[in-house]
Amino acid sequence: MRISDRPASFTRGDANPRSDGRRPVPQGTGQGAAQGMPQGAQQAGQVAEVTLAFDDNRYALLVFGHYDQNIAQVERRLGVSAHANGNHITIKGPRGACEQARHVFEMLYERVKLGHPVTLGDVDGAIEEEWAQGNLFPGESETVRPGFEQISIRRRGVVRARTEAQDHYLRTLKQSELVFAEGPAGTGKTWLAVAFAVSLLEQGRVDRLILSRPAVEAGERLGFLPGDMRDKVDPYLRPIFDALNDFMDPRLLERGLQTGMIEVAPLAFMRGRTLSNSCILLDEAQNATSIQMKMFLTRLGENSRMIVTGDPTQTDLPPGQKSGLSEAITLLSSLEGIGHVVFREADVVRHDLVRRIVGAYEAAARVETVTEKGFGRR
Repeated sequence: MRISDRPASFTRGDANPRSDGRRPVPQGTGQGAAQGMPQGAQQAGQVAEVTLAFDDNRYALLVFGHYDQNIAQVERRLGVSAHANGNHITIKGPRGACEQARHVFEMLYERVKLGHPVTLGDVDGAIEEEWAQGNLFPGESETVRPGFEQISIRRRGVVRARTEAQDHYLRTLKQSELVFAEGPAGTGKTWLAVAFAVSLLEQGRVDRLILSRPAVEAGERLGFLPGDMRDKVDPYLRPIFDALNDFMDPRLLERGLQTGMIEVAPLAFMRGRTLSNSCILLDEAQNATSIQMKMFLTRLGENSRMIVTGDPTQTDLPPGQKSGLSEAITLLSSLEGIGHVVFREADVVRHDLVRRIVGAYEAAARVETVTEKGFGRR
């Protein structure tokens, strides 16, 4: 990989689409302007140009994405202008943003070399990692800056954190025997918990996985469900099964369910058990009552790990009934050996639209809280 860095000499881009299907060079908005570049940076002479030359054209195309969608994402998030030509990419914009974009493309190239795909989510994750590294280690070279935490899964390879909260989550999972993770939907709480549990099973650090979830409908009454116990709880635990299918071969997963190496159990059936040499995951824990939560937490046996995930703002308990998750976090999060990770709206990685939806609901909730407090003072 070759890199050149020089002051930018910007020209207007070609407005006509390219014959090879790539995006055209971004149009300028005036003499010496480039798309996505702050006007103040142009006037202050802070504009730079960085050119990267990747060694393998095939890998470079995977880094750039279909119709250069990954380049467009970097342009939008970092405020730079980038143009790809073969295995070369030229980045123009403020010097700091150009350096960040360079590091992002280098991280994505290394990911492709390892045989991993690059999605828009991976691009966002690389950008978040670069921002975090820049804030924690300003001015240091990338060779001495630690990256986001990762775990290895046989089927999926390396699973890497995409945000600072996910990085903190994986580190906490590795250090603590009991971890509470709370936050909005789409932040990777359950997905990463299942990935960590599968990695423990593959390493032989635990003998089995135990998956549980309160059997509470989201505002609907489904009535009696047919089938055996697994058939009855399957609709409630489907998100966990989806994550397991991401990390395990379907045949191994089915064999694990048949042999008891992977156990699916309703929360109500946990009483009286001691769960040793296991990784126990309780999902949607905001729907557990205080009594159920105390019962579940006291099942922890020797050489076991326990992960409790949920979103306290989406409880489906009857009105007036306190969530066991919120109570447990308040009472236990400061105890030694217990980790607590909080995800925010900015940590949503499911889809950019999901992040905006969560933000709109949270903003409305804050306005409602302020309004209620105002009326209370009167």
